Amino acid sequence: MRNLRFPPQPAPAQRDRQPVSRRAFLKVSAAASTGLTLGLYALDSAGADAAPAAAAAAPPAPAAPAVTPTAFIRIAPDNTVTVISKHVEMGQGTYTGLPTLIAEELDASWAQIRVEGAPADAKVYGNLAWGGAQGTGGSSAIANSFLQYRQAGAAARAMLVAAAAAQWKVPPESIAVKNGELSHASGRKATFGQLAQAAAAQPVPQSPRLKDPRDFVYIGKTFARTDARAKSNGTAKFTQDLKLPDMLTAVVAHPPRFGARVKSYDVDSVQGMPGVRYIVEVPTGVALIGTSFWSVKRARDKLKVEWDEASGAKFSSSDITAEFKRLAATPGAIAKSTGDVAKALAADGKVVEAAYEFPYLAHATMEPMNCVVKITADRCEIWNGEQFQTGDQMAVAQKLGMKPEQVLLNQLFAGGSFGRRASSTSDYVLEAVSIAKAIAGEARATGVPVKLVWTREDDMRAGYFRPAYYHTIKAALDGEGRPTVWQHRIVGQSILTGTLFESAMVKDKVDATSVEGAANLPYAVPNLLVDLHSPSIAVPVLWWRSVGSTHNAYSTETFIDELATIAGKDPVAYRRALLTAHPRHLAVLDLAAEKSGWGSALAPGPGAKRARGIAVHEAFNTVVAQVAEVTVTGDKFTVDRVVCAVDCGLAINPDVVRAQMEGGIGFGLSAALYGAITLKDGAVEQSNFHDYPVLRINEMPAVEVHIVRSSDQPTGAGEPGVPPIAPAVANALAAATGKRLRKLPLSLA
Repeated sequence: MRNLRFPPQPAPAQRDRQPVSRRAFLKVSAAASTGLTLGLYALDSAGADAAPAAAAAAPPAPAAPAVTPTAFIRIAPDNTVTVISKHVEMGQGTYTGLPTLIAEELDASWAQIRVEGAPADAKVYGNLAWGGAQGTGGSSAIANSFLQYRQAGAAARAMLVAAAAAQWKVPPESIAVKNGELSHASGRKATFGQLAQAAAAQPVPQSPRLKDPRDFVYIGKTFARTDARAKSNGTAKFTQDLKLPDMLTAVVAHPPRFGARVKSYDVDSVQGMPGVRYIVEVPTGVALIGTSFWSVKRARDKLKVEWDEASGAKFSSSDITAEFKRLAATPGAIAKSTGDVAKALAADGKVVEAAYEFPYLAHATMEPMNCVVKITADRCEIWNGEQFQTGDQMAVAQKLGMKPEQVLLNQLFAGGSFGRRASSTSDYVLEAVSIAKAIAGEARATGVPVKLVWTREDDMRAGYFRPAYYHTIKAALDGEGRPTVWQHRIVGQSILTGTLFESAMVKDKVDATSVEGAANLPYAVPNLLVDLHSPSIAVPVLWWRSVGSTHNAYSTETFIDELATIAGKDPVAYRRALLTAHPRHLAVLDLAAEKSGWGSALAPGPGAKRARGIAVHEAFNTVVAQVAEVTVTGDKFTVDRVVCAVDCGLAINPDVVRAQMEGGIGFGLSAALYGAITLKDGAVEQSNFHDYPVLRINEMPAVEVHIVRSSDQPTGAGEPGVPPIAPAVANALAAATGKRLRKLPLSLA
């Protein structure tokens, strides 16, 4: 095994990318970090755009004349208020959370709120948590927008009030605003729509006054999601729903092994098949383009392709695990070091060791990857569930020899992502662009739209994965069972190395995403060492919902639970004693324990054992504790109930927070019970839900979510519910059976 080589092969889609320079990327990010940009402009009765250049790429205005008092709000004469969301809606609730912030400060009626996705314009719509690059991820949507969108709403309200005061000749402070209407004691009234045109001419307040939290009407309350009705009645527009005139559909035959390339393909094997218009080779494989999905899918199934596998991967999952174990026996790059671990381990004390194995995981989004591209002589227009506008815009522009502003990105709903649509290599977007460019030819002057569609099998076998990992942890306990040493070694591929994020997030060979949740261990241990090996392997990897915490929460929380058992202490009490410096952790730990009835007996079932397990973890500045109740019968078990406590700062919409915790628990349980992508001779063995199963509705436990009351600014909610569930279940199984499970997916057999 020592001589087995894992060459750093580019993932298939990465070969298509012309690297964007870090200088160019950071230049755009820096330019976008200036904060709230106000772009006032009005539309005349014919809808002619009188906007300055910064607002010219705004979404199309409704047919009726409309006014945009800020870059984030458009108020129409019919009194509707359209909120421009700089973050994509992929199920996590941004199309509800962001409008809530504006409706609150604007004093709008919830019924008048509408939402549109923002265009690609990092200078206006940059993610302030990312240094200004535009995109959605890292559970940052509400956290980075909290003040920005409130200020936008407050500014628009002040401008409406100023317009009314000028028309009515009354002091601004004498005007009341409620439910989208302004009124005065004199009896004068006007809607937002009636005043919008005049408000646009008012000066923009630079520091608008924000509401006192005691006066909140929407923030902290539960209101219906803005996307619920459209997603229920079928009017919500996903990429797969999009139909443009003359649009063609494309699928790609990808190499069966990572790193392989096209050697040749036989056009005659699909000659004359109905609906097939073009067959072209692209950097990622062979694309078939035609009039419908099924026509090109059937043709792809018949197409004979010979692959050059000289550079293709030949290893299997067992080879990767063996190499990881070899590396784990050697010191890695230091991610965190306090005290003197070597000296402390040499001292007297009980030493406990454990090793953990985590497989590759697929994103398995309900809407697999897709993208619509239209290329004309002077621009490229793209429609998709866009998660990383800045990266995709720059990558496409560089590939086509255009300026970034010539690449227009239309943001649609995304049917899930879990990190997959925030591709660090713009893989499927560039693939779609390559296909559209290849067939443009004579049609380039008018532009033929091309919809790229990946099947479930495409993404399962040729997509990107959560990396596989191998962990070892060693601890020494003092006479009272408290850890005096904690040595944690992690082995797994770097997600960031070789991407635009490397310079910012890989320091001294340590990828921050590989060690998050481990390098910031909250437990009081005087001697701590966390180190990392990041082998280069020809398997494309990407962040996956909750990223490094997906594996680090499991190893740290099952290991601390094991130490509690060895020390003869209650797992909650043991954690409490080591978390005195972390009040947020203590608060959720205590709340989850209280609401779950921790310490009380569970009624046993016939021939079954029942037990509880607990885990607490911080991810994306949010702290979550979960208690899982399980029933074990022989080597089978069920997860019956989960009690979740979360501190995410101020909960903008508690119902959305609960939904995210519930969804995170279901997502995490799928991985804990079933998730595993395995390789054999360089090829992925799984292809769809029949061999990569996910949690079924009848397997979902009863879930209770309790939110810690907080006045702090909101933190993330989309991902932090995932990490604690697997260790909580494993700890419950250990309590029921005495068996510590150190390999995922979980199995008692």
